[in-house]
Amino acid sequence: MALFIKKPQTNDNKPFYTLSLSKTFLIVGLGNIGKEYNGTRHNIGFETVDHLVKNHSEFQDWQNKTNLKCHFSTGQFGENRVIVIKPTTLMNLSGQTAKLVTDFYKIPASSVVVIHDELDIDFGQIRARLGGNSAGHNGIKSVINAIGDNFGRIRIGIGPKKPEQIDSADFVLAKFSKDELTNINTLCSEVDAMVIEYIYSGKLNEETRSFLV
Repeated sequence: MALFIKKPQTNDNKPFYTLSLSKTFLIVGLGNIGKEYNGTRHNIGFETVDHLVKNHSEFQDWQNKTNLKCHFSTGQFGENRVIVIKPTTLMNLSGQTAKLVTDFYKIPASSVVVIHDELDIDFGQIRARLGGNSAGHNGIKSVINAIGDNFGRIRIGIGPKKPEQIDSADFVLAKFSKDELTNINTLCSEVDAMVIEYIYSGKLNEETRSFLV
């Protein structure tokens, strides 16, 4: 369990390590725009990036970038620029936004991390990896079709599906249970830690983290 980042500190409380060359990183939270989707399992990508932007003063307030089809925030971390977006295309067309933003800012897929829900992972676990297939996730499938598969993923478990007979689409578009809701802030803090570690190290480690006691 690693809720908070343990970074080496200097006397001025700034991170000891930074990347040797400045880069631009893109963090994409997946979800659906619209009040009816707020608090649903499928929108946990949105919720985690909202938490990220709110809790780090380096980030600007969200802006609606209609030309890039997203809500957009950016911040400077040391020499590195970090762009955070929430596509406004709806989930299944998220790749349109990823393509627009990566082309406009000339960001390679290897400097992109997408945060999304994952039905095949149990709630309480978060898995990170670089590359791979969509595992049936339509948002990820859209991103792969747009920019290739060489991007990082932070996969947030929302399973197992209960009751088992419920349609998967209905389950992911339903709101979290009361018990799950008590752990959402902890979940967001864990994802926040993973993103900040990635920004300063430049590497997304393949790992699984658990945040339930």
